[in-house]
Amino acid sequence: MYKGTNKMQLSRDKWLTEVFFLFLLTLLFTKHAMAQEKVQMVRLAKIKVDPLQLDKYNIALKEQMTTAVRVEPGVLTYYAVADKSDPSHITILEIYADTAAYKSHIETPHFKKYKDTVKDMIKSLELVDVKLIGSAKKPDM
Repeated sequence: MYKGTNKMQLSRDKWLTEVFFLFLLTLLFTKHAMAQEKVQMVRLAKIKVDPLQLDKYNIALKEQMTTAVRVEPGVLTYYAVADKSDPSHITILEIYADTAAYKSHIETPHFKKYKDTVKDMIKSLELVDVKLIGSAKKPDM
C-alpha cells in the first residue's frame, strides 16, 4: 500500500472509478442505441498489469483497440482508463453490437496478437458483463 493512503481511500477510489464508468455508459448511447440495448454486449475488463511492463502493455492495448474499432463493424466502443493512484490497474469499457460480434472479435488476428503480446504482462483479469440501464448524450457529440 502507498504511504499516506488507507483502505478507506482505496475503496473510495475504486467506487469513484466504477461510478465514472457508469457515467460514461450514460453518455455513449443515443436513443437509437437504447432501442438496441438488448442485443448489445457491454463489458468491463478489470486488469492488473505488471508495473514494470506498463508502458509496453499500454502500447499493445492501444494498437489492439484502434485496430478493432477501425476494422470490425461489430466493435462499437473501447475506453481504457488507469487508476490515478495505481496506473497498473486498468479498466476497459468494451461495447459490441452483440455477442456474435464479441465472439468474432476474439478470433481476429489483431486480438490474438494482443493476447500473445501481453500474456506475461497481466497479473490478473476480471471480465464483468454489465447491462445498460440508461444513457444520455449531447446531440453533437
